[in-house]
Amino acid sequence: TTITTTMRGCAKLRTWALVAIVSVLCLTNGCARAYADEGGDGAATRTAPDFNAGAETFEFQAEVSRLMDIIINSLYSNKDIFLRELISNGSDSLDKIRFLSLTDNSQLGEGDAAELDIRIKADKERKVLTIRDKGVGMTKDDLKNNLGTIAKSGTSAFLDQVAKGGDMSLIGQFGVGFYSVYLVADFVEVRSKHNDDPKQWVWQSKADGNFAISEDEGEPIERGVEINIYLKEDAQQYLETSTLENLVHRYSEFINFPIYLYSSEEVAEEVPVEDDEDEDADVSADADADEDDDDDEDADENDDEEEDDTPKTKTVYNTVWDWKRLNDNKAIWLRSSSEVEESEYSKFYQALAKDSSAPLTYSHFKAEGDVEFKAILFIPEVAPSDYYDNYYNRPSALKLYVRRVFISDEFDELLPKYLNFIKGIVDSDTLPLNVSRETLQQHTSLKTIKKKIVRKALDMIRKLAEEGADAEDDEVADDAADKKNEESKYEKFWKQFGKSIKLGIIEDASNRTRLAKLLRFKTSKSDGKLVSLEQYVERMKEGQKTIYYITGESMDALKNSPFLEKLIAKDLEVIYFTDPIDEYTMQNLTEFDDFKFSNASKEDLKFGDADDDEKARFKKTKEAFKTFTTWWKSKLPDDAVEAVKVSNRLSTTPCVVVSSKYGWSANMERIMKAQAMGDESRLQYMRGKKTLEVNPRHPMIAALKARAASDPDSAETEAMAKLMYETAMLESGFSFEKPGEYTARVFDMIKTSLGVEKDAELVDETQFHIVEEEEEKEEKDSEGTEEAPKKDEL
Repeated sequence: TTITTTMRGCAKLRTWALVAIVSVLCLTNGCARAYADEGGDGAATRTAPDFNAGAETFEFQAEVSRLMDIIINSLYSNKDIFLRELISNGSDSLDKIRFLSLTDNSQLGEGDAAELDIRIKADKERKVLTIRDKGVGMTKDDLKNNLGTIAKSGTSAFLDQVAKGGDMSLIGQFGVGFYSVYLVADFVEVRSKHNDDPKQWVWQSKADGNFAISEDEGEPIERGVEINIYLKEDAQQYLETSTLENLVHRYSEFINFPIYLYSSEEVAEEVPVEDDEDEDADVSADADADEDDDDDEDADENDDEEEDDTPKTKTVYNTVWDWKRLNDNKAIWLRSSSEVEESEYSKFYQALAKDSSAPLTYSHFKAEGDVEFKAILFIPEVAPSDYYDNYYNRPSALKLYVRRVFISDEFDELLPKYLNFIKGIVDSDTLPLNVSRETLQQHTSLKTIKKKIVRKALDMIRKLAEEGADAEDDEVADDAADKKNEESKYEKFWKQFGKSIKLGIIEDASNRTRLAKLLRFKTSKSDGKLVSLEQYVERMKEGQKTIYYITGESMDALKNSPFLEKLIAKDLEVIYFTDPIDEYTMQNLTEFDDFKFSNASKEDLKFGDADDDEKARFKKTKEAFKTFTTWWKSKLPDDAVEAVKVSNRLSTTPCVVVSSKYGWSANMERIMKAQAMGDESRLQYMRGKKTLEVNPRHPMIAALKARAASDPDSAETEAMAKLMYETAMLESGFSFEKPGEYTARVFDMIKTSLGVEKDAELVDETQFHIVEEEEEKEEKDSEGTEEAPKKDEL
């Protein structure tokens, strides 16, 4: 008594010593452990049942006792998995009886017994959860051997993993999943009937080191197993139908047999109105009739007679209890893709992704080899609005199943981050899950699965991209409408998930070439349509060795960029990149089909079509401008400008500022400056020095060259040179460190144009007031002169 009282006062202490005391007490006295309320006053709210009278008692195998001790004292385990394990066991039992019925149809029985299903029922009054299957069932010996002396190898392996900090949720993979029921129960009753045994047996255990088996005198079971779980006080949530329904949908949605839950719903019903209510209604009707005119009395009487013939009813709502099926969705990935209809894929996706729209496309395949698995991958039609806001922390949308039982959706190793928009399932019968999750993440089998899934995912996207191209080559008129739809499909994908392809080029070096073929962009010749790199290469000019591109803030800014003047004049196609991530993408994508990429806004731009005469002429021009470019360089800041050169890229613009070959472009500088957590030191390092390129054929350059030659020390000429450089900076997309100096030079130029002296003093604003007063007086005098003739006329 003293020990028991002490235990009640310390109900929340789950130590090994207390568990040992409980076991000794139960073994010696046959007592049942009582629940203590949260208030700690020792008041018992429910007592677990005792074994049936006359039951044969057995002791658990030592390893099983150890196992149950660990489960009972697992404070931080995911208790939800007990339902998954028991349903999985029931499904295995149903599989066995169905297999036996293939050679002996009598094994199934007749009527209700032949319906293979699993049923779940919660009794809130008794605080008992019941799970019933119509599987093969167990004899007395089966109950003793399967539930009391489970294979030592599986139990030992599981105990070793738990001792090392393994995951309790993997218990079912060791063949000891039944014991997860003790996460939520302190007393379990298993009622079973096997076709080979005329008697029905019941197995009972309090998880105290022993169990009892006796002949069951309760409600007959034609065949199968019924598990009655007496829930602990801290597990009462499993009596709620909503909780059970959610768990079945999460873990056992694709079990091959129907799963039913006994639940209630409100049903509307029309019932006759009471006699008293009829009389009240008649009195009201008579009172209304007395107020009518005599001419309408006959018509009213006819109407009343017709109304009296129709029975009066009202709507009432009744609570109706019935069995509700929870797993309507079929595991269609187990079937061959040729056997599955398009509508089935759409319905399956909508159930899996909780999406009301159909998927954009899908891939259904089976992988064979060292690791065998089946999978279905879907691409949603629309990306979540915040998809890229939390890119690196967003969980994978791929679910891992083992034999149709949900295991986890937390294995990010199945897909790389840039493909996390893909939804679907992977089901493997051979994946070795009887290890901790940490070990599984590094397992070679998982790496093999990932490699195959990534390859299939990229093939799925490639086929989606090629559908439009295939239709383009089809000359059949009937395919014209399909062509438009197929093209718009990939355009829709690119609009929603194009950024993911670009991220993949950055992150996945092994698949960079495949991803590059999926890129889409607009060019100087695409007329606003999206094109691919393959299409760009196909229409390159003869002798062209470079793929030209330019990055910027908007399409309009790029089209009017001075960097493209000579490229457009030479009829060379230029790719337009306006997404900020394009800068990062092109840093990792340096070539395609042996053609190098060239940024039109950087130095050393080459066109590849110059002959020897043109090269010699350009060399002489550079020599002629050498003195001028040296003078201009001396007038500019040393830390900002590396050189002043003669340009071969300009036609109508006097000069531009270009970045060094390996430095940041103007667009990249703008992006990096906008970073809230940017590193200023890195910005200074990567910014690099600029090069001022001048157009030797422009009249402004010729005039400035002449001034510099005649008077190189002129302050006015120096100011003009600096102003042209700063203007070129703005037009090239760069910003100033000291914008005040630029604006001062602009204002000085405007003063000169207006004839205002540079050092002119400020004027007194009151002089404008006198002028305004004189103008107002003149206006009044003119108005008075006009009104005088009008008065004379009157």
